[in-house]
Amino acid sequence: MKLPDDVRSLLKKRFAGKHREWLVAGDPSLQWPLVIPLGPPSEAEALKQVDAVREWAGAWRNWSGEGDVQWVERRWRLLGTQRLPEALRLDGPRAVCAWIGELDRWHLAEGRFQDLSRHWPQLAQAASRLFNVLADIEDADFSRLLRVLEWLEANPRSMLYPRQLPISGVDTKWIEPRKGLLAKLLASMRGLDGNGEDFHSLSGLKPLPPFAQIRILDPALRARCGGLCDISAPVGQLASMALNPSTVLIVENLQSGLALPDMPGTVALVALGYNVDVLSHIPWIRGCKGIYWGDIDTHGYAILHRARSHLPQLQSLLMDEATLLQFSSLWTREVDQSVAEDLPLLQPAERIVYQGLREHRWGHCVRLEQERISWQVVLQALGAQRQRSVSSEQI
Repeated sequence: MKLPDDVRSLLKKRFAGKHREWLVAGDPSLQWPLVIPLGPPSEAEALKQVDAVREWAGAWRNWSGEGDVQWVERRWRLLGTQRLPEALRLDGPRAVCAWIGELDRWHLAEGRFQDLSRHWPQLAQAASRLFNVLADIEDADFSRLLRVLEWLEANPRSMLYPRQLPISGVDTKWIEPRKGLLAKLLASMRGLDGNGEDFHSLSGLKPLPPFAQIRILDPALRARCGGLCDISAPVGQLASMALNPSTVLIVENLQSGLALPDMPGTVALVALGYNVDVLSHIPWIRGCKGIYWGDIDTHGYAILHRARSHLPQLQSLLMDEATLLQFSSLWTREVDQSVAEDLPLLQPAERIVYQGLREHRWGHCVRLEQERISWQVVLQALGAQRQRSVSSEQI
């Protein structure tokens, strides 16, 4: 015997699984009306729970809302003639949404889906998968979305930067968080599945050049650049510089990089994070001695692994178990750990620490940020690394 609350729970599950399909008008797989059996009992069942049956029938007798309750008359030998609710009939998605408190969102999503489909019939399938976007986007943003799609359709290869779009209310801050949505819609508009196509290739807009920040720690190398030490520039421009250092030092965090002292023959790249792929685009670092210094946490090792795929000669600095344990009083918590099961480019000692962090060997989500390490220890480690480098050069 299904009570109204039971039906509501059932409809929430049905909505969660089917609401995207319901947006597509004329889908032959959809069978309306939706008829939900309410489970009227037999006389034997009713005799065991007379009060419960009375409450159940009364709940439907007093119910008012979307849909039609269908009643059935039963003539029972002991209980006499009883009129019982047999099924609830719902004629379409709006009735379902009214039941579960989603009617306002449905109206918005349905209207916006129709707007998109009217402009671009080929978007029907893609748009139906974006129910939450269509239901929750602000009216002003949906209007901007239509204008952006119209402009990009008319200008498929503009090669403008996003900031240059001549569309009222649209700038880089509006586009940046919506690149994924725009890419999905543009791919469908052009009959593509979207695999292998990024936002910029689909939109015809020009991506901003990747920037990197370097610090020239050798006074002699600085003299070649007009005395500049700190340079932030597009990677392509950095790649064209004739620096030819003997050592490249990659430092994960900005302030740790800014605090570095002068070091002969050394150029530091700072605050790249996971953007270490830019290393493959800078030719003058390929033959250098490479040092990577990052946080002792799972992402620090994941970035090291990624950097080493471009610079196999990279050696880690202050990313060992001894350093981790030495500064245990300064540990913090790594909120989201790397999901990689293994990082094969890590050296054996590095891999031991990485796996230990993931397995919580020293505590739950332990993390030692590089800037928490005593600066005297850092300077000693850099000096020792430099001395080893000089010794190897002499040999």
